[in-house]
Amino acid sequence: MNFKIRAATKEDCKDISRMIMELAAYVKAPDQVKISHEELQGDGFCQNPFFECLVAEVPEEQKSKEGFTVVGYAFYFYTYSTWKGPTVYLEDLYVMPEFRGNGIGTGLLSKVAEVAKKKKQCVHLHLSVLDWNTPSRDFYAAKGAQDLTVTEGIHVLRFDGQNLDNLANEAPKD
Repeated sequence: MNFKIRAATKEDCKDISRMIMELAAYVKAPDQVKISHEELQGDGFCQNPFFECLVAEVPEEQKSKEGFTVVGYAFYFYTYSTWKGPTVYLEDLYVMPEFRGNGIGTGLLSKVAEVAKKKKQCVHLHLSVLDWNTPSRDFYAAKGAQDLTVTEGIHVLRFDGQNLDNLANEAPKD
């Protein structure tokens, strides 16, 4: 299958938003998505973007049943390890089901690694996978990813909603 991996543009945000919803449905959390394609445009294509994104695109003659040529995406941002230096966090890697098994996921993942290493000299690529998502866990393991929950006992934690508000309200006043 022919495809190319390229940097996303502002014009791709509707397709990215569509695939974010598809991914959310796959992980059984469609009601959790609150971001719009307009917010993606504003947050990712501004002077100081919050994220970067790559898209996988197929030629018109290989478009999806629904008529889409943008068939996958990798959504990532940069972080920093106080022990090692610059790192990259892969928030989402998604390929539409009818295009899986054609190397597109590997292409997206490899391109994120290439961009992170060459552009930002990143020393780690981090990501999270749901424990029940065996196909994804197997995919990343086959590429050499280490499960830090197993090897280092690291657990990913999150503050959100009221808990985040409560924590922010505890901040010392200036």
